[in-house]
Amino acid sequence: MTTEQSGATGRSGTDPRPAPEGSPADGAEPAPGRSTGEVEGGTSAVDGTTGSRADSDESADAAEGDGKDRAGDGDGGKSRRRSGRSRRDSRRKTADAGKNGRGTTGPDQTAGTDQTGGAGSDRTTGTNKTTDTDPTGSAGTNKPSNADQATGTDGAEPADPWTAFGPAPEPVLGRARRAVRAVGRFLVHEWTLAAVAALALAAAMTWPTLRYPRYTLPQDYWDPSLQAWQMAWSGHILRTDPAMLWHSNTFFPENWSFAFSDTLLGYAPAGLIGVGPEHAVLRYNIMFVLAHALAAFGAYALARQLGAGRIGGAVAGAGFAYAPWLLAQAGHLHIISNGGIPLALAMLARGHGWSLRYGYRPRRRHAGWALAGWLVAAWQLSLGFGIGLPFAYLLFGVVLVSAVLWFVRRRRVKRPFGRRLFLADLFGGLVFAAVGGLLAIPFFKVAELHPNAARTLAEIQLYSPPASGLFTAPGESRVWGELHEGARAALPWPPEMTLLPGFALYALAAGGLFFSVWRVRHRLFLLAGVLVTTALAMGTRFLDGRFTYVPLFDYLPGWNGLRTPGRMMLWATLLLGLLAAGAVTAFCMRVRELAAERVPPWPGPWLRLATLLPLALVLAEGLNVTPHPVVPQQPAVMRAVDGPLLVLPSSQNLDQPVMLWSTDRFQQMVNGGSGFTPASQARTREATVSFPDYASVDYLRQIGVRNVVVLRDRLGGTPWEGMLDRPVEGLGVTREQVGDSVVYRL
Repeated sequence: MTTEQSGATGRSGTDPRPAPEGSPADGAEPAPGRSTGEVEGGTSAVDGTTGSRADSDESADAAEGDGKDRAGDGDGGKSRRRSGRSRRDSRRKTADAGKNGRGTTGPDQTAGTDQTGGAGSDRTTGTNKTTDTDPTGSAGTNKPSNADQATGTDGAEPADPWTAFGPAPEPVLGRARRAVRAVGRFLVHEWTLAAVAALALAAAMTWPTLRYPRYTLPQDYWDPSLQAWQMAWSGHILRTDPAMLWHSNTFFPENWSFAFSDTLLGYAPAGLIGVGPEHAVLRYNIMFVLAHALAAFGAYALARQLGAGRIGGAVAGAGFAYAPWLLAQAGHLHIISNGGIPLALAMLARGHGWSLRYGYRPRRRHAGWALAGWLVAAWQLSLGFGIGLPFAYLLFGVVLVSAVLWFVRRRRVKRPFGRRLFLADLFGGLVFAAVGGLLAIPFFKVAELHPNAARTLAEIQLYSPPASGLFTAPGESRVWGELHEGARAALPWPPEMTLLPGFALYALAAGGLFFSVWRVRHRLFLLAGVLVTTALAMGTRFLDGRFTYVPLFDYLPGWNGLRTPGRMMLWATLLLGLLAAGAVTAFCMRVRELAAERVPPWPGPWLRLATLLPLALVLAEGLNVTPHPVVPQQPAVMRAVDGPLLVLPSSQNLDQPVMLWSTDRFQQMVNGGSGFTPASQARTREATVSFPDYASVDYLRQIGVRNVVVLRDRLGGTPWEGMLDRPVEGLGVTREQVGDSVVYRL
């Protein structure tokens, strides 16, 4: 031990009183590894462990020095471990000396300068460390200590006057109390509170979706009816005949009909519960609300993992889930169901110990979180390729860039992955690739059988929004809907071209370029991502797409199946939210600094409200006036007629509620609505305009149709108007009235 260390161990030999327990004596240094700057507790994003507070985690991360892990890896960590072992050995020796009744120092000890344990050791064990000294300061030999003299005993174990000040023993909790304490910790955990808040916010922001969840659908009852049928079909067929999953009961006699549009296959477990149209509508509304909650929670988790504070993470979550442009997509559940994207990215970042604010931290690697991230990504891909395909290419790009960086830096970083983490990435990546490959097979089969299903550049140009669409809100926006009515009228197709992510989000992201917790290079990377994804969202309107969308359309497999470029705004919104989270986190840190100057050091009500103002502004722009029309009631005939059948009148929009009505029995039917119209269905509609006559009846019999259901109240204004007045004599057809419908049995 050096002279400085010896002098810091305790008091002078002339003072017989040991220092109080837990306080450093005479300027002693704290024990290594216990400095407040090295706190390792707190809450780690997407992690189930807690320490003191989440803010302690942030201070600990900052103390680690820009993402470089020092503890336990260098010589400093080894010296601290050796120092800790030597202290523990000295404490055991001193404790043994106290038990044997030795109140005097040994011949190798000097009063006040214990070379092995020092004052800290004596305070811990509670033994007598000081002795009477001679005028020269050296310890007397075999002279009883002051404490021994005070006891008046000779040879008995000395009484320790300091035991009254020792810590109370930890109470031994029973199994029930331990369970209650564990449940209590879970209920107040950050991620539990975040999940509950996301659910409550989703129910409020999507209201009145849950007001009449069995009878209404958000926005309209066309595409939502189709998607409600998709969930019902996947649950029904997995329960009865999984081999027929891709050959649904619609679009008879076509095969692979379940792959005519995005399938929402990831929601199949929900489809196992309930039968019939009412349950299908209820299921859809519940999943609609849960999709918003997952989007907010996932973006919050990603922002927190990257290093944002709680309020900054909440701004990122709210901006991602409730951006005004998403209100126009309320009828497209496969677009609203995007929360798996940020959640998977957060889990993957957590599993690899990576943070935007603190960099790479090997000690925080966790193979389980990495594997969970890959599984969530695979589940997200199973909801549909509309937003899943760009996500898959993003993950492929991240893996490719990471491999190149490791190859370049392999001499400096020899083991960036542990064995378990490597295996988790390998297995998770294979699962993700397998899910994507298996899901792609039916879609490639559909593209082969139906060439008219392929998108063309002319169609992409039709749906490409101009730059003004980036500042125009849809009509469902409560704040901007009426104000932007004129701007929407100038757009060729407003439902897919009103791409405003929110003026508050724009402003916060712009502020994040100059005032943020992110490093400058990271802000520039986020800005570049916003600009690139925004250019892709404009399709062929940005430089005719020659350097942006068109190369992807021409060369990336599957990209030519994406009809609406504007949905790439999803990625721009997420990146804008991360820029805003950096600015809000820096603002909250500044508020805490100002609050520390107050007496007492606590932020006043106005300062606390100021930190919530950005979140309130983002949420205000997400308020909606989305209509919730009543779903047409299922005709009684749909529960009585067998298939294969044809329901007339038939069209893209009219057939989607018919699909929903079939969820009682799932009869085979010619009807069906999707992103394209198969040639066989178009021929059937054309051939039956003159029904009932000899040609139409003969055609239907040839393709296998046994019954034709005519919905009397829907005939007006369609090509089939007046068909009920035509005779059926001589056709071998019987006609029957069932409720408000007419059934022709062929």
